[in-house]
Amino acid sequence: MKIISYDPAYREDFKDLNLAWLKKYFYVEPHDEEVLGNPEKYILSSGGNIFFAKEADTILGTVALMYMEDGVFELTKMAVTPVAQGKKIGQQLMEHTIQYAKQQGYTSLVLFSNRKLENAIYIYSKFGFKEIPIEASPYSRGDIKMELKL
Repeated sequence: MKIISYDPAYREDFKDLNLAWLKKYFYVEPHDEEVLGNPEKYILSSGGNIFFAKEADTILGTVALMYMEDGVFELTKMAVTPVAQGKKIGQQLMEHTIQYAKQQGYTSLVLFSNRKLENAIYIYSKFGFKEIPIEASPYSRGDIKMELKL
């Protein structure tokens, strides 16, 4: 398994993985539709990035970094295909993304999640993310905000 950066060939994988995750745990919000429908505009054009976990010709998972403000990026749109869950693909994507952010000189990563996703919050904490006050979330499902100072 290797982790690769965005390629337009994987645009539908990015969208499909995230839509499946959202439909399983929540629902698709208008903000999701916009970002997933045009990642080049909403993620890549402002300096963000999208990574994929790939094995042979199969995309197993994805995660994105979306610009928020100078030095601060949102870690977002992380999803792993059901057949690959439990194989620490999400953790490998997280490690890669954090290292990339450090190499780029970012000052912090933030994320929005939901407290019912206990395993995800445990993993975020394991990687050093700390809960911070949530002023406003771009997602109605977001009831926790976490930050990792780099």
